[in-house]
Amino acid sequence: MDMGIAGRWALVGGASKGLGYGCASALALEGVNVVMVSRGSEALETAATKIRALCADSMPANGLKVPEIHTVAADITTPQGRAAIFALRKDFDIVVTNAGGPPPGDFRSWDRDAWLAALDANMLTPIELIKATVDGMAARGFGRIVNITSSAVKAPIDILGLSNGARSGLTGFVAGVARSSLAAQGVTINNLLPGIFDTDRLKSNFATQAAKAGKSAEEIKAARIAALPGKRLGNAEEFGKTCAFLCSQHAGYINGQNILMDGGSYPGTF
Repeated sequence: MDMGIAGRWALVGGASKGLGYGCASALALEGVNVVMVSRGSEALETAATKIRALCADSMPANGLKVPEIHTVAADITTPQGRAAIFALRKDFDIVVTNAGGPPPGDFRSWDRDAWLAALDANMLTPIELIKATVDGMAARGFGRIVNITSSAVKAPIDILGLSNGARSGLTGFVAGVARSSLAAQGVTINNLLPGIFDTDRLKSNFATQAAKAGKSAEEIKAARIAALPGKRLGNAEEFGKTCAFLCSQHAGYINGQNILMDGGSYPGTF
C-alpha cells in the first residue's frame, strides 16, 4: 500500500532505539524525510546510519526517492532541546512524540520534583511540540501527530504511577484539541498505546520487578510472556508500521483516538 506521504517531513522523538526507532524507520521507508531526536549522539548516529542504509537498499527498486535523514542529539523534554530541533527545521507534516518514561517505584517515595519531571517529559513536552507545529500543518492542509503513550492509560500499572498520571493528563488534553477546528484543516492527533514490547525500557522494568520479587529478570519475563494471548512480546518494527499508517493519507478519518497495541492483553470490551 502506498501511504501517500513520500516527501513529507517528520519529527520523531526517542528515535535512536526501541519504539521511536521503529517509527522513524517505517516512515523513512515510506519516503518520508525524518529528523531523528535522541539524547545519546552515538546511538542516534548509529540508528540514522542504519536507516539510511535500509532506504538506499530498498527504495530505488520501489520507485521512491531516498529520503533525507537528519539527527539532533538533544533532550527533547527541555526548552533548549526543542529549540535545537526547530533551529534545524521549523515546519513538520508529521510529529511522533516520544520520550523515556519515568522510573517505576512506590508512590510514597515520589516527591514534587519527581512528579514535575514526569509531567515535563510525558505530558508537557508533547503539548509543546503540538503547539509548535499544528498551525503550520493546518495552513498546509495536512498534519499527523502521533503520541506514543502507554497501555497503562487504559489499564494502570501500580509501580508506574508517575507514567500513569502524566500520560493520562496528555490523553485528556488530546481528546479536546484533536476535535477542535484543526480536524477540519486536515490535522489529526492520535495516541498509540504500546503494551509489552521488547525494548530496553521493558528490560529495566523486568529487573525492577525481579528485585522486588526476589526472582531473576528472566523468570519475570517468562511469566509475562506466558500471560500474553499471543505468547510473545511485540516488536518495534510492527509498532512502527502501525505508526506509519496513522501518519498516512489513508488515516485522515482516524482522529482523537487511543490505539491500543498490546497483543490483546487488555481484558475489557471497550
